Amino acid sequence: MRGINYLVMDVDGTLTDGKIYMGSNGELCKAFNIKDGCGIHDILIPSGIMPVIITGRKSDIVLNRCRELGITEVYQGVSDKTGTLRSVTSDLSKVAYIGDDINDLACMCAVKEAGGVIGCPADASAKVLAVADYVAGHKGGDGAVRDFIEWLTGE
Repeated sequence: MRGINYLVMDVDGTLTDGKIYMGSNGELCKAFNIKDGCGIHDILIPSGIMPVIITGRKSDIVLNRCRELGITEVYQGVSDKTGTLRSVTSDLSKVAYIGDDINDLACMCAVKEAGGVIGCPADASAKVLAVADYVAGHKGGDGAVRDFIEWLTGE
């Protein structure tokens, strides 16, 4: 477990493929991978690691998915992800963080500097790939979070 107490996840591009389906009334849908969900609900939570969502967008769809999976720490519409992360825990060495793009870099660097663990999907941006401790074998929305969870927990 590497002394990890929290798995902090971005949503778009990490738990989803990064596509946002929009209609005239706003966001219509997001696609989530069932394997990621199973990893969070059936492996991560029972292992004692708290799942945390920190995302820049706001979406009722994300809230619904989090309810299904038992994720209670959900922060949406966040522009300062690092500040939000520090409000969750001051001990970033106990954090594993998975994200895919430059808006995750500040958090990733803070976690890495503190001794935490960084993961990313296979299709993450080059800058994120460069700081990651673990690059998943799958793309965002295609099982990348499950890959990281299995690596973290040894499942």
